[in-house]
Amino acid sequence: MIEVWIDGLCEPVVPKYARTACLGYIIRKNGETIDKGYELIGRGKEMTNNVAEYTALIRALERIRDLELRNEEIIIRSDSKLVVNQMREEWKIKKQHLKPLFDKAKILSIGLDIVFQWVPREENEEADNLARLAISG
Repeated sequence: MIEVWIDGLCEPVVPKYARTACLGYIIRKNGETIDKGYELIGRGKEMTNNVAEYTALIRALERIRDLELRNEEIIIRSDSKLVVNQMREEWKIKKQHLKPLFDKAKILSIGLDIVFQWVPREENEEADNLARLAISG
């Protein structure tokens, strides 16, 4: 079993200031961490928490493919209800700037046995800490 924890953040959230988006992810196989990463995605008004969350998912899916974990049962855990419910196709995509990210995540998901699970923010602390590492520079 593969467990993936993802998180994205964007700070500051005050619109007139340049926003910085970052991500963090952890991939575990049978409870053992086999990969993790964090990254500064970008800065600017187009950066949002949702962009960061989707990009974290995309990076984790890319790593799953790189690590050739295609034949495994995969649980992706996120504290973003929007990403989880859109990937489950339970919620529509209303913000058009998220559509290309959703499409890319869906393409990377093809052929994988994935379950998307929402978790409370306090249960996603390790991925959040990685994202905060990226923002702190």
